[in-house]
Amino acid sequence: MAIRVAIAGARGRMGQEAVHTVMKNSEMQLVSVLDYKEIGDTLEATNLFPPSYTAPVFTNLKDLHAKTKPDVLVDLTSPESVYQHTKQALELGIRPVVGTTGFSDEELSELTRFAKEKKIGCIIAPNFAVGAVLMMKFAEQAAKYLPDVEIIEMHHDQKLDAPSGTAMKTAHLISQQRPVHEQGHPREKETIKGARGADYDGMRIHSVRLPGLVAHQQVLLGGEGQLLTIRHDSFNRGSFMSGVVLSIKTVMTLEELVYGLEHIIG
Repeated sequence: MAIRVAIAGARGRMGQEAVHTVMKNSEMQLVSVLDYKEIGDTLEATNLFPPSYTAPVFTNLKDLHAKTKPDVLVDLTSPESVYQHTKQALELGIRPVVGTTGFSDEELSELTRFAKEKKIGCIIAPNFAVGAVLMMKFAEQAAKYLPDVEIIEMHHDQKLDAPSGTAMKTAHLISQQRPVHEQGHPREKETIKGARGADYDGMRIHSVRLPGLVAHQQVLLGGEGQLLTIRHDSFNRGSFMSGVVLSIKTVMTLEELVYGLEHIIG
């Protein structure tokens, strides 16, 4: 039986790609769409999709659930709304697959506890690109031997959060292997505030926002007389879709929250 999928944020660039991906997948059925404003009765009315895309559009998740009964909610919206969407989906018995970043540590802890209590699967993926997940894992391993690290993440200029969820996830993984310590000269002074980037346990994270970029990150690990650079580039949003499909299938088998695609790619 096909997995019944609802998508929040279908009109965004990632959302549009996800709509096409689900529609083309014989193991899935797009049953509904969640939007924050009235845009018409079906996806067809947005003029962004072909006439055959007749999934109904809702502005209320409870109504969406009552009328279309999705198994999975793929959330590709914004940091402002994603926590509430995820919590409400779990309350309704819908399995969330979340690609939006911006969760606080407290929110992740609460959602993790809630999913475990409800025994319902939830996947939150800061990055759906398999190559990006491998970059994070390689950086985690390398930090055991080269613990002086800086992260440079580069995204399109419409991205709302900085640092990116991928950069934060990378820093978190590295921190599991790297002793906390300050980097650079002990009397280092910024002559312009923010010049050295964000501070995560002494690591520095730099965020670049420019038109023309999609999603790019490099992790720089320095040692005596050497530099190791681990880099990943997503040139289009199709790079994320294999991870979206894997997450939709995998979340159906889970009874807890999983944070990060690295836990399900094997």
